[in-house]
Amino acid sequence: MTTTSPYSSTSTSTSTPPRSRFQWRVIDIVVASVIGVASGLIFVVWNIASSPVTAPLQALLPGLQALGGGFWLFAGVLTALVIRKPGAAIYGEMVAASVSALIGNQWGALTLVSGFTQGLGAEIVFAAFLYANWRVSGAVVAGAGAGLAMAITDLVLWYPGSALPFIVIYTIAAVIGGMLIAGVLSWLATRGLAATGALNRFGAGREIAKRV
Repeated sequence: MTTTSPYSSTSTSTSTPPRSRFQWRVIDIVVASVIGVASGLIFVVWNIASSPVTAPLQALLPGLQALGGGFWLFAGVLTALVIRKPGAAIYGEMVAASVSALIGNQWGALTLVSGFTQGLGAEIVFAAFLYANWRVSGAVVAGAGAGLAMAITDLVLWYPGSALPFIVIYTIAAVIGGMLIAGVLSWLATRGLAATGALNRFGAGREIAKRV
C-alpha cells in the first residue's frame, strides 16, 4: 500500500507566486535612492548656477529662462527609465528634491512641492503608456509632462498674476526644456549606464545585452 506525505499538497498550495513586473524589489529601492541622491546633488549645483546661466535668456525674452528648468526635471524621468515600475518617477524626483531642500536652497520646503508635481507630471505619462514605452519617444513625452507640471507649479507659486504672454512663453520653454534635458539626456544616460553593465539586473540593461 502506498502512502502520501501529509506535506505534499501543502507544499504545492503554498508555492511562491510569481513576482509581478510592477512589484518593487529591494535592489529597485536601493538603485532608485542612489539615482535620487546623485540627482539631488546635481540639483544643488544647478540651484546656484541657474540664475547666471539663464539670465541672458530671461533678458532676451522674459519666460525663456524656463528652458533651464529641465535640469530640475531629469531625476524622475531617469529613475523611471531605469527602474521601470509604477511610482519610480515620483520617487526619484522626491528624493532629489529632498536632498536639495536639506542641503539648503532659496525655495525652502516648497522644493518638495515642486519635486512632487514634477515627478507626478512624468509619472502620469509613463502610466498613460501602461509602463511599457521606455523608448526615446516615451522619455521625451515624460519630460514634456514634467516640464508642464513645473510651469504650472512655478506660475502659481512664484509668478502669480503674470501677463498672458509670459505665461505662454514660460510654459512652452519649460516643456521644451523638459523634453530635451529630462527626456533625451535621461534616455541617453540610461543607455550609457546600461552599456557599462551597471544595469544588468534591470530591463534597460537586458535590452542592451540582447542587441550586443
